[in-house]
Amino acid sequence: MAAKRPEPELQEEEWISKSELKREAEQLQKIGNEIVALGKNDLAKVPMDEELEVAVALAQRLKGKNEAHRRQLQFVGKLLRSRDPEPLVAALDKIRNKHNQANQEFHKMEQWRDRLIAEGDDAMQALFAEVPAMAEERQRVRQLIRQAAKEAKASKPPKSSRELFKLIRQYMEE
Repeated sequence: MAAKRPEPELQEEEWISKSELKREAEQLQKIGNEIVALGKNDLAKVPMDEELEVAVALAQRLKGKNEAHRRQLQFVGKLLRSRDPEPLVAALDKIRNKHNQANQEFHKMEQWRDRLIAEGDDAMQALFAEVPAMAEERQRVRQLIRQAAKEAKASKPPKSSRELFKLIRQYMEE
């Protein structure tokens, strides 16, 4: 009679497939690439240890489509595998969100300008309700609206429209 083999003990760690490990490594590689692509101001907002900072700085100096840059990006990805990516991802999300928020504000200012030119006094009253400090420029706003409408009808360059946008931007960013 054959002897019974002892049953292997159940491991507490969950088994992870090789494909899953590769996907995680690729995701960290993308995070590394995004970090390397950041400018100085944004890079300062990302929490990194000294070794990772040095690797990212070198990757930024090696920019281009050459093999050294690719290898350095691979190294940054390798360093990220041994670190907790959550603080890095949170910092990158914050940076991305700031950019998206700036775009939304810019579009809002453009919409106000277009609405002022199209609707006139009604839109102007709504704008002053939203940005009360701008009410002191009432006469200038009214003049720019008239000039912008004339320029649009005559197919001239939108000089007054640009000035109106600058004025809106000045008061909305305060």
